Amino acid sequence: MLAKYLEDAGHQVAHDTSSVKALKKIIEQKPDCVLLDIMMPEMDGFEVLKRLRAEPGLEDTKIVMISGKPYEFDRKRAFGYGADGYIIKPIDMKKSIPRLEWIIQDWIELTFWGVHGTLPVPSNLTTKYGGNTSCVTLEFPRGNLWIFDAGTGIKLLSDHLLSQNKILDRAKIFISHPHWDHINALPFFVPLYQQGNEIEICGPSQGDTSVQEMISGQMDGVYFPIKIKEFSASVSFRDLKEESFEIDGVKISTMLLNHPGQCLGYRVEYKGRKICYITDNELPPESNPYYNQFYVDSLIKFVQEADVLIMDSTYRDEDYDSKVGYGHSPITQAVALAHRARVMTFYLFHHDMEHTDADIDAKLRTARDLLKAYKSQTQCIAPKEKQTFKI
Repeated sequence: MLAKYLEDAGHQVAHDTSSVKALKKIIEQKPDCVLLDIMMPEMDGFEVLKRLRAEPGLEDTKIVMISGKPYEFDRKRAFGYGADGYIIKPIDMKKSIPRLEWIIQDWIELTFWGVHGTLPVPSNLTTKYGGNTSCVTLEFPRGNLWIFDAGTGIKLLSDHLLSQNKILDRAKIFISHPHWDHINALPFFVPLYQQGNEIEICGPSQGDTSVQEMISGQMDGVYFPIKIKEFSASVSFRDLKEESFEIDGVKISTMLLNHPGQCLGYRVEYKGRKICYITDNELPPESNPYYNQFYVDSLIKFVQEADVLIMDSTYRDEDYDSKVGYGHSPITQAVALAHRARVMTFYLFHHDMEHTDADIDAKLRTARDLLKAYKSQTQCIAPKEKQTFKI
């Protein structure tokens, strides 16, 4: 049945019910993707997986386990042996075929759930780009979900996940800093209250106050009626500083940004692709006494040649003169840095709460005109809520 659906979708398929025979065929034919069950006669799927991963010439072959076993133990074991995906039976062909194609093409899904800053601004003047505050996700082929910030956009994400009946396995929430527009909707993220989900909340501590204490503080019963102890998911916390580390084969690096308090920017590197999330960051012009050449050079190095740069572009230049020291950037300075860093695509982000769709359109025109004047290779996009890009 699965072979027929794949053939109808335009794929060339070979199949065998003997794992021993199939192993020989795979080594000879070197397919783009191998689908393995776990509970097979002669040789179980894990043994076939291990042998294939040890075979020269199959390094680029994607291997996906398709099994009726929904257990976390088996999922982790499969990924530990080198599987690229794990799909649970019964198979929903409408979802599984696109999922397989996603794994084969090995892209990252980048989705924006909130692009404004400071305050949510729902109105008929913000229907194009949306009025929610900061929340961005990266979803990897293995299904790992990384969430950046928990502004009001995380409520849209929560609704989406619930509609998909999605279990969050080793999900990460990376908080840039604990200002309200980056954490105040976290208590409304329903997966935190569902058993079976596993979520780690990471971010910078503020002096002696840890990330866990900050999140607990806004849910202490005075500011929010539900306390952190009501979380039913497996929730852990991690304090971050300027550092680099690896999670499931993905490298993540952090950098302190020019913003009040401890605010981190994030760089994610996966199989030659680089995605940078730099929100709440002030880049004064060179004529400003607060201009810091060393910091600008350091930030350029941090985001150098990124495929994706999501960066604070809060103000029009005419707005910035009265907002110096607020911790946010005028559009021309953000564009200049993106160009100098030779990034592939620059995404405008964290728009001022006073800015309407028309204002964002104007900032986008300004950015594109500047890049054209620079004869830059950098492209500029103003993303909308719920808009997804494949990286």
